[in-house]
Amino acid sequence: MSSTSPVVGAPVPAPGGRGTRAVIDLSAFEDNLAVLRAHCGQGRVMAVVKANAYGHGIEPVVRTLAGVDGFAVATLGEAERVRSVTKRHPVLLLEGVLGAEELEAAAALDLWITVHSPWQIDLIEAARPRQPLRVWLKVDTGMNRLGFRMSDAPGALARLRACSHVDGDVVLMSHLANADDLDDPKTLHQVSRLEDLSESLDLSVCSLANSAGALGWPTSRRSWVRVGIGLYGASPLLGRTASDLGLRPAMTLESTLIAINRCELGDAVGYGGAWRCPEAMAVGVVGIGYGDGYSRHASNGTPVDVGGRLCPLVGRVSMDMLCVDLRHVPEARIGDVVQLWGDRLPVETVALAAETICYELLCGVTARVPAIYR
Repeated sequence: MSSTSPVVGAPVPAPGGRGTRAVIDLSAFEDNLAVLRAHCGQGRVMAVVKANAYGHGIEPVVRTLAGVDGFAVATLGEAERVRSVTKRHPVLLLEGVLGAEELEAAAALDLWITVHSPWQIDLIEAARPRQPLRVWLKVDTGMNRLGFRMSDAPGALARLRACSHVDGDVVLMSHLANADDLDDPKTLHQVSRLEDLSESLDLSVCSLANSAGALGWPTSRRSWVRVGIGLYGASPLLGRTASDLGLRPAMTLESTLIAINRCELGDAVGYGGAWRCPEAMAVGVVGIGYGDGYSRHASNGTPVDVGGRLCPLVGRVSMDMLCVDLRHVPEARIGDVVQLWGDRLPVETVALAAETICYELLCGVTARVPAIYR
């Protein structure tokens, strides 16, 4: 049986519960946009705000990023949310439409439409929209996900140009597969393939670079640069932190210490007894878990910030709680703020410990975590 006992006389947390929240610094978006624009040259910047703006909230992010040249989303519902904020910006559906009804709705919202498969051209040919459709033709330059094969692109373009209701200024687009690795030559191969195709098709307006391309691959920066993770202040490049690149994190995820237990040598902590105390020590309980979006795969030793000091996570992450080793913060008290990632603890560091990527952590913050905008 464990001999843990709660700390006596510690302050009681304020009413309202665990203190878990995502603090969104809106000024970080403006700073990060300036950094990215400096790398894009004459290219226009399209802000990717899919997945609820990577967990930051579509509407406030779109309002803040009014200075971008356009927005990109994955779904029609996301596009509707962008349109509720701005009517003047181009909005691109990155995966295009999935049926005739969606095509009609996209036209009514004045969206730009990605076309990546022949069946989508079938939909466009059969449509009778009230205004011309602006189309981005997606080709596969090496990712083998979405996009026409290079050999099929001329035929696809010919079909689109034959449609009277398709704007003649088709944009050629592709997506970088390995741009996060600055030592991988595949990115240059993709750049070369897109350049050759754009010349053969006489399409001068192209889009290839993402955040990694913008920051690390100058030749990938074409007419449009689609930036996502960099806007949110996380690094898109392997081995580089956001601060290395001049980016500031927009989200700080934090909670509070809701208990501090005095444990003895050998006491097991958490489900399954996955971690045991190497000595008599204080173990803090933090009011956040995988039900809030903190990864259950975060391993023992994953850092959290308690009062400006890094402390290792111990035991398995629970749905609503996690435990931390407080041996290096003897002054810690119940109610102290704990930062899970943010301005003092890069989300990339947490992602590495959880064997995932910062995109997943940011997008995974759940609806029960209130967002506080500053």
